[in-house]
Amino acid sequence: MDIMDLAVKALGSKIGGGGGNSDLIKNVVGKLVGAGDSLDLGGLVSGLKEKGLGNIAESWLGDGGNEEISEDQVKEILGGNEVAEAASALGTDESSLLDGLKDLLPQLVDKSSQGGSLLSSLGGLGGLAKKFL
Repeated sequence: MDIMDLAVKALGSKIGGGGGNSDLIKNVVGKLVGAGDSLDLGGLVSGLKEKGLGNIAESWLGDGGNEEISEDQVKEILGGNEVAEAASALGTDESSLLDGLKDLLPQLVDKSSQGGSLLSSLGGLGGLAKKFL
């Protein structure tokens, strides 16, 4: 299962979207945390650090447990207007969406990282690039 499929399944079950809304959920997740079919988890981690939540980001990247993030912190990182638009598009309320995202975001970063680096989870060019860092 790729990372976007994980996002769609996890968020869909949290907000009651199930499988019928998978394309819609994929589109909304892409708008909130990336571009189109790919997720910008590096941008998410950078956003956490810029907002003073570097300790949370590092826990998600590391191999240990993941620190929790609050709904308010998720809203601040992703943007209030963007969250409101996403909730509306999904036919849910902001609180339900934020509840799902606060559980989803740590999972996405955690599953896409190893040893404290997002790059280490990438194959091919990502793996090659890591050798030069």
